[in-house]
Amino acid sequence: MAKESFDKEIQFLRMLMLMSGAYNRQQFAERLGISVHTFDKTTRRLKDIAAATSSQSHAEALDLIDAVRHTYYETSDPILLFLFRAKSLKESESARISIILETLHAQTMTAIELMDVCSSMPAELSIPDEKTIRSDLKYLEAVGAIRKESTTRPYRYRLHNDLLRELSEDELTDLFDFVNVMANTQVPSVQGYLLQDGLKKQLKHILPEDNPFIDPFLYKYHYHSRILDEVHLFTLLRAIRDRRRVQFLYFTPKAEKSYTAQQTNPLFERQSAGKQHKTLPLKIVYDHQYGRWYLLGMGREGIRKFRMEGMTHIEEAEAVSEEVYGRKTVELMEKLQTSWLIDTGKPIKVRARFYNPSAGEQHNFIKHRVLLQGQWGEIVEEDEESFIYVISVNGIYEIKPWLRSFGSSCEVLEPRQLRHEMIEEWKELHKYYESI
Repeated sequence: MAKESFDKEIQFLRMLMLMSGAYNRQQFAERLGISVHTFDKTTRRLKDIAAATSSQSHAEALDLIDAVRHTYYETSDPILLFLFRAKSLKESESARISIILETLHAQTMTAIELMDVCSSMPAELSIPDEKTIRSDLKYLEAVGAIRKESTTRPYRYRLHNDLLRELSEDELTDLFDFVNVMANTQVPSVQGYLLQDGLKKQLKHILPEDNPFIDPFLYKYHYHSRILDEVHLFTLLRAIRDRRRVQFLYFTPKAEKSYTAQQTNPLFERQSAGKQHKTLPLKIVYDHQYGRWYLLGMGREGIRKFRMEGMTHIEEAEAVSEEVYGRKTVELMEKLQTSWLIDTGKPIKVRARFYNPSAGEQHNFIKHRVLLQGQWGEIVEEDEESFIYVISVNGIYEIKPWLRSFGSSCEVLEPRQLRHEMIEEWKELHKYYESI
């Protein structure tokens, strides 16, 4: 899929999940920075995708919002996986790759033999040449769908499904349970959901009718759009590995638009709400509290932080030397030494009192959570009723949601500014719950 088109559909789906039916066509188009005509085309395309991945036989029976909305306990088909399954291959590419995979499922074949097999494609689709077939094989091998069976030319290829072929029913069931738990409780990833989906299909296929497959777990994630930004992750990780700068169009969270179409005709070029950036990517951070991905990089103006949801049209740029990359990385890590997440401001000591559960509670879950999540902070005082936790962090903004999440079990003591802010926030909350 073209990068521009992928960016557009990601922003489209994000808005669809967050805004649901709150925007009309014109408002959606304005927010995305595209025309209403382009919005309608994108909607039709996503409806076709939803129909293709749904058990319903008629596209018109599907409402697009229902197609991407999670049911209460279902996360097996998140919206980025929905998008990945629809990677907008041309019709001829889609048909050709399907034929190749189906053929290699039964036997090993060379590129020339596969070219002969693909010559039976429908008349309205172009017949592939040897270069096209070899390009398809290279792509399928890179993504792990097939593998070379021989080490000498001409190479013979086969479907890479060893995992499913070599494990017993019990082993596949155990593996599915493990993948299911990890994909739904750790940082969400498309690969985890794809593996989970593949294992589920295999188990439904091989298990007998008198012992059908039953999914033993139910999950509910609150951040429906958190997985969308993963599409940028591997592009940025590759740039980090190759020590390359990246350039992209960035839309801040406060920007009125979240996307702008690239105009190929200069007569119709419009003012972009985004800003062009070039940076050397050094570190990627995931904020589990809010479900956000951040890119930390180094540019002319020093350390820069970008929310990945605002990054579009990402392209790799020139490489830097290992010495330059190492120096910039050391500089960044020094700034992040006392950062709760990505703040690079001056360190501030935070002192908070945590109250233990009631005397009847056998497990002190408050203390357990503080020790588990409190990073490099430490408990400096302790009695039967409470304990005092101290940590030095870069600023108070990032640690505040964590402290707030303990509710009445946490009292901020220092600094006074943070204590005052917490008091004002709780006063505001109290007003919402006053008697009517």
